[in-house]
Amino acid sequence: MSFPFELNGAEPGAVQLARFLGGYGHFTAMQVRAGRVRGLDLHLTRLASSTRLLFGSELDLDQVRGYVRKLVAGQGALSVRVHISSYAGEEAPVMAPEILVRTGPPHEHVADPIRLKSVRYERDLPEVKHTGTFGLIHHSRQAALAGYDDAVFIDHSGHLSEASIWNLGFLEGDTIVWPEAAVLPGITYLLLKERLGAAGVAQVTRPVHPRELSGFDAVFLTNSETIGRPVASVDGVALRSDPAAARLLTEAYESAPWDEI
Repeated sequence: MSFPFELNGAEPGAVQLARFLGGYGHFTAMQVRAGRVRGLDLHLTRLASSTRLLFGSELDLDQVRGYVRKLVAGQGALSVRVHISSYAGEEAPVMAPEILVRTGPPHEHVADPIRLKSVRYERDLPEVKHTGTFGLIHHSRQAALAGYDDAVFIDHSGHLSEASIWNLGFLEGDTIVWPEAAVLPGITYLLLKERLGAAGVAQVTRPVHPRELSGFDAVFLTNSETIGRPVASVDGVALRSDPAAARLLTEAYESAPWDEI
């Protein structure tokens, strides 16, 4: 099965596509089911704010929605990515945004425990889901070559921040702990915070040092394909994995409504 993609609402040529994917841009990734997605407003807000920050311009969100609706029409389950870049020269104070919508096979949430290797690393502009992913891929690859599944990052202050393509969280008793660090606030992370709060679940955001890991009841990861993937170990040190964490996160996430694109 082929999965279509379009640039500004039309099929791009090879030259157009090569220019578009030059490296300076940002994107959002979502799981679409029958033309609906959870957290649509969060996705659109992120696209608009990142466009403003990177390009100094406004993004037509109705246009974005129209492009996505066109490609997902009549489809059941898909993964969708919306990429924003620009053909304007990097010296231009205002760069007109170009919109690439790409579809792919759907992904279900992954529940298998994961083994992480810690590494000192901080991304440029961590608040933006940008296309500058060299460091993420490099450290993920090095972790895999060392016998781990992926990498988890420690910032300049020695505290845990995030993992290569995930937000990081912890269960401490009946409280969810989020690391206080410069991280990308993923859509699933934002949805979980919102829905956990609505359910009356206690949450705190504070610095988390690696030496604290063994004291948590569970350590987990979240992204657009993962509600709460349990972390089995960090640097070979086994961690606890209370099933209550998965139940709590799943119930919170699934309470979020599906939004029509």
